[in-house]
Formats: sequence, structure tokens, C-alpha cells
Amino acid sequence: MNRSWVEPVFDGKHAAPRGLAVDAALLGALLLVQQPSRARDWLFAAVALVLCLVGVRRPFGAAVAQAGLLVAAHACGTDLVATLKVLAAIAVFEVSVRCPGRRPVVAASVLACAVVANRVTDLPGELASVLYKTGVVAGVPLLLGAYVRATREAARRAREHLAQEEARAEQRVHTARAAERAAIARELHDLVAHHVSSMVVRVGVARHVLPGADAGGPADPRIGAVLDDLHASGTAAMADLRRLVAVLRDPDSVGPDAPPLLTPGALATAVAAVVTQSARSGLTISAAVDEEGLARVDTARGLAVLRLAQEGLANAARHAGADAHAELTVRVDRDGGVEVTVDDDGGAAQRPELPAAGPHGHGLVGLRERVDLLGGSLAAGPAARGWRLRAELPAAPPHAPRTEKTPQRETQP
Repeated sequence: MNRSWVEPVFDGKHAAPRGLAVDAALLGALLLVQQPSRARDWLFAAVALVLCLVGVRRPFGAAVAQAGLLVAAHACGTDLVATLKVLAAIAVFEVSVRCPGRRPVVAASVLACAVVANRVTDLPGELASVLYKTGVVAGVPLLLGAYVRATREAARRAREHLAQEEARAEQRVHTARAAERAAIARELHDLVAHHVSSMVVRVGVARHVLPGADAGGPADPRIGAVLDDLHASGTAAMADLRRLVAVLRDPDSVGPDAPPLLTPGALATAVAAVVTQSARSGLTISAAVDEEGLARVDTARGLAVLRLAQEGLANAARHAGADAHAELTVRVDRDGGVEVTVDDDGGAAQRPELPAAGPHGHGLVGLRERVDLLGGSLAAGPAARGWRLRAELPAAPPHAPRTEKTPQRETQP
């Protein structure tokens, strides 16, 4: 909510500029308009100037003193009575804007009494005229100041209410997202993890019931190698599911008891495992990974780096050909931004393009959605020597420290 011009102009911290402006206006009137010639007129003017400056810190005392100065000036017969009335009215306005409680009414009453005292000789014949002047000099500044004060208070309350509503809306969004992550985590735990664990168990059983298992292994060593690879892949998939469930339940769950991938030092090891796993498909891979830099990468970006390496190498193994060579490069800059590049020298025909955003969250589309959520960029397409997938992830923004939570026991898949 934008602040109206009334608030900054009549804010208490701008009282000094307002006082200086009134003094400047008074000096201009004295030097250019009234041009008093008597010393006592200049004396009253000097006192009025000082009281305007005193009103910056003591508006109520300055307003009462201005009313007294008005009575004294009228008694001495100076030519500055009209000017001093204006200054006294401004002082009452300042009290009404800046001072709470009864002080604005008291200041206006004192000024009204001063005006009546100056015209007491005209009563009762000029009663209507005296009352009118009293209302204009004391009542109008009081009402205007009260209006400005009420406007400022209403604007302040509206801003506070808007801030509270925004905070509540943000909290509702966070709660909804947490509930959605928890629901996804439950589905992964109850459905996907169950089937994957069942497949791992069945592969393990197959390793023991094949002919030749009693003699130390299957009759054909290649069958044993394939089963060992399937068992290792299934076990790795189960570990990834555990990590994913942990992140879905609590995205900031980095601690001494967190799964291995969520601890900063294990990301480089996880990337190396992806390279090793991808090389089993026959693809020749060379990797240049900034292991020290990856130790500084947060959980969300660490998972994105791992998925980028997995998808990039999987696409290279699937589309580049058995004799292709792939290069994985992971760089981390000083600020924590990450650049991941996967190059291969395979042909560009029948390669997966990076389509426009759509409802499907698989492959490159899922990668782009993940990268977009982190504020980064992703490009995949033909390169000089074959095909290139390149992603840039900016550094994580600073955030407030997390509030400590009471640990809860979770059932792991």
C-alpha cells in the first residue's frame, strides 16, 4: 500500500523542515511586506521566530507561548498582531497533528482565550464577530490537525492490516505446499518404494536359484553380472527414494542424521557414482567435477546437479551410440552458483529436443522445471562435436535461520 503525500509531509521527523519553512515565511513577510520600523516590533518578531523553532521539540509549550505572545503584542500595540495570530494558529495545528490526548484541545482553548482577551473591549456588541474570529483562529487549525492525524493513523493501520494479510497468505501457501509434499512422500513410500523393494528382493532370490548358484555363481557369468547390476541399481533406487522422501517431508533436513546425499560432503561422491553407473552401459565418460565447490552447494541445488548428471549421461548412453564419448563438467563459482555441462560426440539425429513447458514432467521437461524453480537456465541441443546439455543454477539467496523443530520419528521406505 503506497503512502499518501499527507503522511511524509506531516510526519513528526519532518517537524524541523516545517518549522524552518514557517520562519522563512515570517522573515519574508517582515522584510518584503510589513517592513516594521519600531524596535519592539522586531523584538516580538524575533521571539515568534524562536518559538517556531522551539515547537519542533515542544509543540504544546510553543503553542501556549505563542498565545501569550499574541496577548502581549496586542497590549503593546504592535503592528504584528495579525501575523502572530497566523503563527499561533500554525502552532495549534502542529499540536493537533503530533500530540495525543487532550493537549490539542487545551492548546486551542488557550488560543481562543487569547483572541477573546484581545477583543474583550468589543463585547458584548461584537460578540458574533469575536466568536467567528475565535473559531477561525483556534477551531479550524484544531479540526484540520485532527483530520491529518486521523488520516495518518488510518493509513498506518491499513498498512499493518495488509502486512498481516500478506503474512497469513504466505503462511497458508507454505502450509499447502508442505501438505502436498507430505502427500507425495506418502505415495512414494507406500507405492513406489514397495514395488522397488519387492523387485530388489526378487532379483536377489534369482541370483541364488539359478543353475550353478551353489557352485559360486550362475553357469553363465554374464547372467550373474546382469543380476548383480540389477540388484545394485535397485538398491541405489531405494536409497534415492529414501532421500527424496526425506526432502519432500522437510526440504531443509540437512543435519548429522540426514541421508548421505543431503550432507554437503557426499554430493561429489553421488555424482561419481552416477558416472560409474552410466559407464556400465558401454559409454566412455570423462568427468571434471569441482568436489570442493560441491561441498558448498545447498540441498536443493545438489539434487538438481545430481539429476542433471543422471539425465544428461542417460540420454548420451541412449542416443549417442555404443562408441560415443561423453564429458561431464561441474563447476561452482565463488558465490555458490553451479554450471553443469554434458557433451557427447554422438549424432544429433533422433535426439530429445527441449520442448515448451507442458503438463508432462519427464526427462528434459522435468529438468527444466526443476532448474526454473531454482531461478536457473537449461539448454539442450546440437553442438560442434555432437550434443550438449548445459544448465546454470544461481547461488541460493540468503534466508533467515530455521526455527528448531522437535525431531519426529518417520517410517523410512
